[in-house]
Amino acid sequence: MTGSRKLLIVEDDEAFARTLRRSFERRGYLVEVAASHEELAVLLERFRPGFAVVDLKLGGASGLLCVQTLRAIDADMRIVVLTGFASIATAVEAIKLGASYYLAKPSNTDDIEAAFDREGGDPDAPLASRPSTIKTVEWEHIHQTLVEADFNISEAARRLGMHRRTLARKLEKRQLR
Repeated sequence: MTGSRKLLIVEDDEAFARTLRRSFERRGYLVEVAASHEELAVLLERFRPGFAVVDLKLGGASGLLCVQTLRAIDADMRIVVLTGFASIATAVEAIKLGASYYLAKPSNTDDIEAAFDREGGDPDAPLASRPSTIKTVEWEHIHQTLVEADFNISEAARRLGMHRRTLARKLEKRQLR
């Protein structure tokens, strides 16, 4: 099997990872799964994928470190960041670190495979027809602070000037899983 059909999934949700794995294997990919950055590092010693799907939030850690590690291994690897915590801030950071594309959950295998094939941006992408709401602006600010605090909720809450439990409740309400 060629390296171009090897896929690495970095996902801490076992059921979702298993579903993705089966779906991609049916499409002819050789698939390996890691649940953390540590598992990724060990796996990369024996497995060199051409494609990767990386969850943005891996337990309490950021999947952005995984994107950076994968990009350092292979500059041509097609990396898609998949997240239930979509925000402009994390999308920008993921692309800066080398992700090819950024998808919000729920996304399926068709969406991910289409993202692997995308080259460059789309100048004809539709512009938002409505302005951002206060809630959206708040969420993007919270998410940017989380990124800056490396997804440490206590540190992010301190930087935002709110109680840690208040921030945790806000994050639970915004989950898309």
